[in-house]
Amino acid sequence: MGAAGTPTFSPPCGARNHGEDLSTESTASYNWSVESLIVGSLALTASYLLGSVSFAILVAASQGVDIRSEGSGNPGTSNVLRVMGRRSAVVVLAGDGIKGAAAAWLGSVAVGPEFAYVTLLIAVVGHTFPMWHGFSGGKSVATAIGGFLFIAPGVGVFLAVVWFVMVVVWKTASIASIATMALAVPAMWLAGRSTSELAWTAVIAIFVLVRHSSNIKRLIESSEQKVSE
Repeated sequence: MGAAGTPTFSPPCGARNHGEDLSTESTASYNWSVESLIVGSLALTASYLLGSVSFAILVAASQGVDIRSEGSGNPGTSNVLRVMGRRSAVVVLAGDGIKGAAAAWLGSVAVGPEFAYVTLLIAVVGHTFPMWHGFSGGKSVATAIGGFLFIAPGVGVFLAVVWFVMVVVWKTASIASIATMALAVPAMWLAGRSTSELAWTAVIAIFVLVRHSSNIKRLIESSEQKVSE
């Protein structure tokens, strides 16, 4: 009883003070959520801007070539190889792969490992629709593989090897790209990745495959260009 005969209540040891502790916890949780939202948004924006850097266009332009008006017109590794040769193609392939890995790294550091898939997807979208180059970009295979190399190194190496071997054997980059993206989800599944990770991988792979719809049509019609043509 209190001094004036009013009953008093002492919470058990370790219990939260309803008027103070819960509000403090709620505020801390709210601040963390806002911080995550801000940092995540910045990571997404940076990933898109990074993805928008087209190494094919930049490398070709440095040599006085508009890669979008040469060969197949696609600003990607295979067209650079076809038009400008192996050395330039290697630079483009490495640049596009590194920016995919960098975008995945940004997501992982900013929010968490699974957010790497989201920032990778945004980088892939940026590569396809680059704001620096009139929203006309490539098909994002190297960028996607680069991101997978960071997220799941074993899977990324497997996909990179598949792509390279198929280009050497078939001499047709689109066949290699389509096969590589088709194998992405099964490879992640075999690597023991979670259901949500498989779902994000599927979204990325499907996006890249849709970008190859014109290639698939030409393959059916037997009119697809080889990298040496």
